[in-house]
Parts: sequence; structure tokens; C-alpha cells
Amino acid sequence: MSDPIVPPARTSELVVGRMHELIRSGTWPVGERIPPEPQLVEQFGVGRNTIREAVRALEHSGMLVPRRGDGTYVRSANALAAAIERCVRDDDPLELLMARRAIEVEAAAAAAEHATPGQIDGIRDHLADAERALESGDAQSYADADIAFHAAVVTASGNGLLAELYDGIVEVMMRTHQAVVDPSIAEGVHPRGHRELVDAVAAGDPDAARAAVGSYLDDAQRRLGA
Repeated sequence: MSDPIVPPARTSELVVGRMHELIRSGTWPVGERIPPEPQLVEQFGVGRNTIREAVRALEHSGMLVPRRGDGTYVRSANALAAAIERCVRDDDPLELLMARRAIEVEAAAAAAEHATPGQIDGIRDHLADAERALESGDAQSYADADIAFHAAVVTASGNGLLAELYDGIVEVMMRTHQAVVDPSIAEGVHPRGHRELVDAVAAGDPDAARAAVGSYLDDAQRRLGA
């Protein structure tokens, strides 16, 4: 039996793929306006209708957003974030926290088994950045470093799908319920469990890694009054 014939991709699908790469690589940064339509036509060598179809597809995915009279902007570098946001009730941040727990606990355990020395050093560096930001009272730098810390742990699990899902969940948290992501900067101390997580990953101890994640997510849940 011969293999089935796979029809070639439509031109608009190829353009969507190229645009997606530009967004994910940061060539088109989140929050910035993409080039105007005439420039896109010239850049991709296709017609206006093809560009419009590709842009509409990325708007539907949530990666692009139109602003009337001001062009089209990059809303997200993660196509899953929009789908996650549509599934979460605005009044229930616990749904996001539970999803984060489901991913992060097992990702941390996998990181303890698979993280490379370079990845462990990177995780330590992000934690140090977060702690310095706390000492200086820089809330934005703290939030950025804290997110980078957790994302680095998930990446160290070696599971690309978990990392993609986690990025989408955190992006939605930051847009809708930032308090779930980071504690009050006024507390002045990193929540318990973070240093323990680094030590567990470095020691190759998956059970200790799971426990460390559980401790700081329990703190986050208490901050939500749940």
C-alpha cells in the first residue's frame, strides 16, 4: 500500500508559520506593532489577501491583536495563552494556581533527574537576581526574576510540552492575577521553598523537589485566602 499523498500547505499557512517564528524569536516583540500591510506584502512576496488571512489567523490564536486606527500589535508569544485564558473564569485565580501546581510539581521532579550543571547554575542565578530585587524593593525586577526562575526549572525537566504549557499559564496569570505569581514586595523575603528547590534539583532528589514546590504554592494559595 502506497503512502497517502499529503497536499501542499496553502501559502497563507506558510506565511502564518513565518510570522509565528518572528514572534517567538522576539523579532516582533510582545507589545510592539507589526509592520504595516504594504511592508508585509513586500517582505513575504505574497498578495494582500494572503497577508490579511495570515494576520487574521494569528489574531484568532491570540498572538496578535488589532487596534483600531493604530495597526496590529503582538499580544503574546505563546499561542496556548489565549486558549488558556478563554478557559479560565475571571473570578477564580485558583484554577490557574491548580494548573500551575499540576505542571510545576512534576516538572521540578523531572528537573532533579535531568538538569544539566549549566541549567542548575542558571536556576541559581535567577534566584539570586530575585533575592537582590527583594532587598532593593524593585517589584518589577523581582517579578521578572521570579518568573525566570520557575520557567528555568520547568525547562530543566527536559519536557518541551510542559515548558510551553507553563509559559502560557504564567502569561495568563501575569495579565489577570499577578498576585498569584509573586508575593507582596513588602514582605521582603523570598517565599519558603525556593532555595530548597534549587538544592533538591542540584542533589538529584525528585521527592524533595516536589515538596519544595508544594511549600511555596501552598503559600500562594493562602495569599488568595483559599
